[in-house]
Amino acid sequence: MLKRYLLAPGPTPVPPEVLLSMAAPIIHHRSPDFIPVLESAKNGLKWLFQTKNDVLIIASTGTGGMVGAVNNFFSAGEKVLVVNGGKFGERWTKICRSYGLDVKEIEVEWGYAVKPEDIESALESDKDIKGVFIQACETSTGVYHDIEAVGNIVKKHEDVLFIVDAISALVAHDIKTDEWGIDIMVGGSQKGLMLPPGLAFVSVSEKAWKKAETSTAPRFYFDFKKERESLAKNQTNFTSSVTLIIALNEAIKLLQKEGLENVFKRHARLAHATREAVKALGLTMYTKESPSNSVTAVEAPEGIDGQLIYKTLREKYGITGAGGQGKARGKIFRIAHLGYADTFDVITAIAGLEMVLKSLGHPVTLGSGVAKAEEILMR
Repeated sequence: MLKRYLLAPGPTPVPPEVLLSMAAPIIHHRSPDFIPVLESAKNGLKWLFQTKNDVLIIASTGTGGMVGAVNNFFSAGEKVLVVNGGKFGERWTKICRSYGLDVKEIEVEWGYAVKPEDIESALESDKDIKGVFIQACETSTGVYHDIEAVGNIVKKHEDVLFIVDAISALVAHDIKTDEWGIDIMVGGSQKGLMLPPGLAFVSVSEKAWKKAETSTAPRFYFDFKKERESLAKNQTNFTSSVTLIIALNEAIKLLQKEGLENVFKRHARLAHATREAVKALGLTMYTKESPSNSVTAVEAPEGIDGQLIYKTLREKYGITGAGGQGKARGKIFRIAHLGYADTFDVITAIAGLEMVLKSLGHPVTLGSGVAKAEEILMR
């Protein structure tokens, strides 16, 4: 028997309490029984997003929320600025271009964070830019961009929207939606929120809703104006993902019980221990600056395929992490510490990594990474 450990940056493990909540009998999404369920979820998301605005709940993956963040607020031909520092920065560009937007990219070397002053310079030099798109955590590289600094820059431009993909950063990082001037922020169920895939969450500012009035991009399913009207009645526009929304309430209860500040501290602690343990094994971080609390990206040792490390961890030891994506494929592997993660998830991951590296012929002193992680985690 091979016991399984899920340490990928999504989907992430689901707590037993949340799994059990999904076993409750199904209820109809238009019945009075469902109204308090959705109302509770709506209020819980506002707490998590740190916003006074409603957070839309969409039956889709996080990418559906990204699509809606484009086609509800912009029109073909409008110019937008995209921070492209990884696979998901590339996704913003692809979505924007699919709706005919004129995309100006700030290309960031993979493993590095965007320089806020580059965004400031772009906005100052081109007054036609109507939106700034960025990842909070670029999952493919393990980088966390300085959302607060960028938000303070975009705030100075009244006709520019600030759009953040926080799908893998939400819960792991303290992101103050309203305070930092984030106009549209996208989350997903299968990351820090400890749910199965299937829900996208989108907070929208009043500034963004005003911009939506002028948008001419086509939309049908991802029509946020209709979703907003339905949410005011504690409904969704189309059939609600009833079971997932019931589970969402349970997951938010667990986070509220832990306390938001403690949730952020837990993720920071696990991430720090993972990074230092990896370094103790003589490995090099792929993330050169501003590492995320969600996932640790590590360079594969010279002569060893990063995909082989990922594959061996999964097949031999039952530990599912992640490999590299795009141009980082084969060069790196990734270990997540996101959502329903604790001390012994890190210990397990590092112990498994040590064993895999040794079996692949890389010189490693067994226990050195684990010892370093334990030292940090016991503080």
